[in-house]
Amino acid sequence: MLLTEATAPPYHLRRGSSPLIVSIPHAGTLIPASIARTLTDAAAMRTDTDWHLPKLYDFLGALDATVIAGTHSRYVVDLNRPRDDTNLYPGQDTTGLCPVDTFDRRPLYRNGPPDRKEIERRIARYWEPYHLRLASEIARVKAEHGRVVLWDAHSIVGVAPRFFEGRLPDLNFGTADGKSCAPGFSATIASMAARHPYSHVLNGRFKGGYITRRYGAPSNGVQAIQLEMVQAIYMDEHAPYPFRDDLAARIRPVLRVLLETASGWAE
Repeated sequence: MLLTEATAPPYHLRRGSSPLIVSIPHAGTLIPASIARTLTDAAAMRTDTDWHLPKLYDFLGALDATVIAGTHSRYVVDLNRPRDDTNLYPGQDTTGLCPVDTFDRRPLYRNGPPDRKEIERRIARYWEPYHLRLASEIARVKAEHGRVVLWDAHSIVGVAPRFFEGRLPDLNFGTADGKSCAPGFSATIASMAARHPYSHVLNGRFKGGYITRRYGAPSNGVQAIQLEMVQAIYMDEHAPYPFRDDLAARIRPVLRVLLETASGWAE
């Protein structure tokens, strides 16, 4: 059957046989024409994309990891937000399930945000399939190995005054303040990160989004951690947002060590 925008799954999946699952929800750039025609020129730039992460994490096949990556822009629907759009950082500014503006507060819609019916349509078409597949892969890996390591991969500009003061550390690990994984797991990852020349923090400004909080279940053998990485350590943060092979060559081996450590961790 020929897959179309209406029938193709809104994610790419590589199924591996190790305990490691890597979720990449924000690297997609697709915006269906029916939505694109309602958006501003700012939206067309897709500025807030987690650019180039599948390329940066190109070693995941060698680790035999399961990888699920969203295909559509977060401006369509944000896969790392709860479907009821609850603010994951109460009292702090954030963007929602169907964002209405960019990280620097430029409007995304020409004539007002999508109504509830349209939001529900996007949930059903893009959000639910991603989460159903992710949950299914977690169950499969758990059945095969008795444990799962879920690594939720993200990146962001180093300076975003809307959300935080100053520049972020290079590597921002989030475990929902220790709820999404065992203490020994996060301590091991933080210790490994400290061996490399990149600044890092655990549960700083970013504590893990919906994916980390929803699926992390250390008492049931599912260790979940989010890495929010500053984009300047592997790319240029200004349009057209080019990948930097020279920078990537430095951080990629660090990421590989971190993922190998995570995959091999056991209580």
